[in-house]
Amino acid sequence: MRSRFDEQLTALNHSLIEMGAMVEEKISQVTDALMRQDAELARSLTEGDEVIDEKERAIEDLCLRLLLQQQPVARDLRLISSALKFITDMERIGDQAADIAEIVLYLADQPYIKELVDLPKMAEATMKMVTGSIDAFVKKDLDLVRQVIDSDDVVDDLFATIKHDLIGHIQQSEQSAGQALDLLMIAKYYERIGDHAVNIAEWVYFSITGLHIDG
Repeated sequence: MRSRFDEQLTALNHSLIEMGAMVEEKISQVTDALMRQDAELARSLTEGDEVIDEKERAIEDLCLRLLLQQQPVARDLRLISSALKFITDMERIGDQAADIAEIVLYLADQPYIKELVDLPKMAEATMKMVTGSIDAFVKKDLDLVRQVIDSDDVVDDLFATIKHDLIGHIQQSEQSAGQALDLLMIAKYYERIGDHAVNIAEWVYFSITGLHIDG
């Protein structure tokens, strides 16, 4: 029985890694669509949520089977309960990437009101946070967990800079106000992706230690 349980835990680990790779790729693609104003790519990303949603449901089903059919020890129980938490965060990251894609699609035929400098920096920082949180899970690396959590300050600072800059555009020109608000919304979605990466990292910490990390 334990051998079968261990096989299912291994399958759970692999599925979590696969779902992480899916959301990483989606963030990368939506950032590419944003920078290149690629309407076709943006449209495909608004319509491609089903694969991530199906992965979430499959992992959820596996976790519930492990809980109901087996008698997991404390360490295994922490892994399973943490997995149920962070697949929710990964699914929401996918949703927010799709939300960014919708705005990118809307803006695809408009010249940007300014060169995008800080926004791609913010996108890269949040991407690193998501990748770091998944790597922390794979490697059981508590130092990586802390790096992800500390990186949230970088993302928050970039968001504050972008917000200040775009509010300046709104104040200077009514014509640019609409796009400035759209770009600000994109930045807000990236900030939320960073928040979800922090959540994942915190659940990874719990799965390893049985403790909740101090902020």
